[in-house]
Amino acid sequence: MIKLFAKNAVVGPKPYKKNSRTSPIFIISDQREFEIEKKRLIAHLQKTHQLGSDHFQGKESHAFGPLSANEWNTLFSKHLDHHLQQFGV
Repeated sequence: MIKLFAKNAVVGPKPYKKNSRTSPIFIISDQREFEIEKKRLIAHLQKTHQLGSDHFQGKESHAFGPLSANEWNTLFSKHLDHHLQQFGV
């Protein structure tokens, strides 16, 4: 039941809440090199674009099971926007 509510928050139209909690496994506590991380992000975005929406249609999410291409798109864009806003980009 919780999974259904969480899924709607993640792939639904409302933006993520500011300062919302994250799972401890996703917390990065070591130092990172900005330019390297920037290049990695750009490469991931380019790869996602190259794969296209058909690749993501029905693709399994570890947390929510199969998602539609539209749900993946919403998840990706909301997640990226959340972090860009978090760091004032």
